[in-house]
Amino acid sequence: MEFDDVILNRRSIRGYLPDPVPRALLEEILDLVMRAPSSYNSQPWHFHIITGEPLSRIRLGNVERMVAGVPESREFRAGSPYAGRHRERQVTVAKQLFSAMGIAREDKAAREDWMLRGFRQFDAPVCVIITFDRELADGDDAIFDCGAVANALVNAAWSRGLGTVINSQGIMQSPVVREHASIPDDQVIMKSIALGWPDHAFPANTVISERKPMAEAVTFTGFDS
Repeated sequence: MEFDDVILNRRSIRGYLPDPVPRALLEEILDLVMRAPSSYNSQPWHFHIITGEPLSRIRLGNVERMVAGVPESREFRAGSPYAGRHRERQVTVAKQLFSAMGIAREDKAAREDWMLRGFRQFDAPVCVIITFDRELADGDDAIFDCGAVANALVNAAWSRGLGTVINSQGIMQSPVVREHASIPDDQVIMKSIALGWPDHAFPANTVISERKPMAEAVTFTGFDS
């Protein structure tokens, strides 16, 4: 697949086929991903690739704790809730997804079921947990680097026919994730990424989120007009 095709056509996948993903293919993808840039080549990231029974236990623990009202305990800073244009973009993509899935605004049960799909990593056959070395937790470089490697991962997976969605809900109950993924204490849990073969019949997979125009995001300085 051409690089431009990957960038222009990749989208978040929230519905997956149950088919397993071969470990050899995952290793091929990760071999590419390891080329992602990092501050001073520090490469602070680690990948915890989970499938099968351990992933089922994480899903069950996430859902049980969230339904029981256990406060979230993700390990990276979430910051204040989005407002203004950032919140508007959140709402816009949510409306796109609910419309595709036929979920009405007043249908609380369907909305709750959709939320719980996130805590189940959208029932993907593989979950990738990205962590970084705790000794670097007092700075932002490691977090930036993990963002770069996550971007490399979703694009490399797409180039091999696999779908992904970067997902914070899957690590909101970090003790569950840490236990069943055997993540050592010297790691900070950063993000989870659901991964698998896209179910092309799943309505939400048709959603392509809108992008703001380049003119709104880019400033050129010192160039001839």
